Amino acid sequence: MPRILITGCSSGFGQAIAARFLDQGWEVIATMRRPSAKGLPASDRLRVLPLDVTDPESITSAIAKAGQINALVNNAGVGMLNVLEGAEITKARDLFEINVLGAMAMTRAVMPAMRERQTGVIVNISSSVTLRPLPALSIYTASKAALNAFTESFALEAAEFGVRARLVLPGRAKATSFGKNAVARMGMDIPEAYGLFVQAYFQSLQSVTEKTEVSDVAQAVWRAVTDEAAPMKLPAGTDAETWFREEGIPVE
Repeated sequence: MPRILITGCSSGFGQAIAARFLDQGWEVIATMRRPSAKGLPASDRLRVLPLDVTDPESITSAIAKAGQINALVNNAGVGMLNVLEGAEITKARDLFEINVLGAMAMTRAVMPAMRERQTGVIVNISSSVTLRPLPALSIYTASKAALNAFTESFALEAAEFGVRARLVLPGRAKATSFGKNAVARMGMDIPEAYGLFVQAYFQSLQSVTEKTEVSDVAQAVWRAVTDEAAPMKLPAGTDAETWFREEGIPVE
């Protein structure tokens, strides 16, 4: 049976993606920095492995233990909610290390075997924030825009060997702990000069009714992996679909 490796499975999107593929009969390698099966479905087709996408030795170990995989989902990521002046550059580097270089490192690690077999799929989880400029998200958006550019160019290289690369762009998922985790890991010390501006923006978000459910992301990833005709960029969530249409991008 086919096997998929998913990064960032400790919560949210990663767990939903794992559950979807288990439900469809796949073997699932769920990875995270501190391995735990909490929140994941009980299954004899599930393996939980430790993986830090910023650590080369951790990547090598996880890939060796996983064995042959048919699909990789680079879901591990971290957010940052702050204006540029409030963000520490060291933390911005950490964010790019995880969101961009981590996905590159994982992709590079699985590509040789996929290239030899002339088959495989790599799906990178980006964000719909890359579709338009937004305040207090400049660094995070930059990381996901870089991931988009990398994936679209890498896809041309991979296609030479029968390997597909796709992007999934979720909208705002209130049900996940993404924002809370971002603040806990990256901080949110908004400079006083920007306080009212940022507060007004965050308040404006409260009136938005469209949102993304974790199941929307799982469905988009499922299509990216299993549908050879899937477009390069797939929206996940009603809000993401709306933004696609408003930017003139067809929702196929």
